[in-house]
Amino acid sequence: MKIAVAYKWAPNPQDAAVGADGTVDWGRAKASVSEYDPVAAELGRRLADATGAELVGISVGGPDVASPMARKSALSRGFDRAVVVADPALEGAGPTLTATVLAEVVKHVGDVDLVLTGDSSQDVGAQLVPAILAGALGWPALANVTAISGGAGDLVVERLQDSGSQVLHASGPVVLAAATDAVVPRVPGMKDILAAGKRPVEVLSLADVTPAAPVAATAVVATARPALAARKQHVIDGSDPVAAAAELVAALRADNVL
Repeated sequence: MKIAVAYKWAPNPQDAAVGADGTVDWGRAKASVSEYDPVAAELGRRLADATGAELVGISVGGPDVASPMARKSALSRGFDRAVVVADPALEGAGPTLTATVLAEVVKHVGDVDLVLTGDSSQDVGAQLVPAILAGALGWPALANVTAISGGAGDLVVERLQDSGSQVLHASGPVVLAAATDAVVPRVPGMKDILAAGKRPVEVLSLADVTPAAPVAATAVVATARPALAARKQHVIDGSDPVAAAAELVAALRADNVL
């Protein structure tokens, strides 16, 4: 059994600067493994330990995804090895291109029974990659996953829903997106970081895993702040608590809140 965990080496939004016009400057943002991907890695590591499976980290992006820092940071999360596509053409790639190339990486790894992803990436947060990846592979996809058990072709998956939780049986390969709080990921120690430097990493170019069908390119052409809701500026005088309460109730009823 092979378990692949897709992760993203992305700029940290805490270091980004937002301009008055709503544009985001990532120039000073340091890159790291995307915030929710360690949750998927931890779920994968626990399942791999329980089943004897190999845990493979997979990622696509610009040249920095193959940098020594990116490799150690990812492999210290518990992967047995990693396969990354590092290519200038993938710098800032959108969800469709990212997911399509990831699907080719999964095929390159071969014999993968399960692909795990985080809930979303810390830089874009579109939550589209798991579904597009599953579509490219022809596999089912499940989101908000909190627990996984079983083995290859016989997985029991628990996921969150608005009305509670749901337990499903997956009888074939599947793409699972972990809920943000599914597990508490381990914090890599010095031993993990040193061991990560000795684990194998296969670096590919985009030409090595070119999708069979061309992927339409998309680009952000404009950004804007969310529109502010119009406020009535209705101020209630609180000097008389009883009158103030009556006025508040009347105002809420007028707006159909009560």
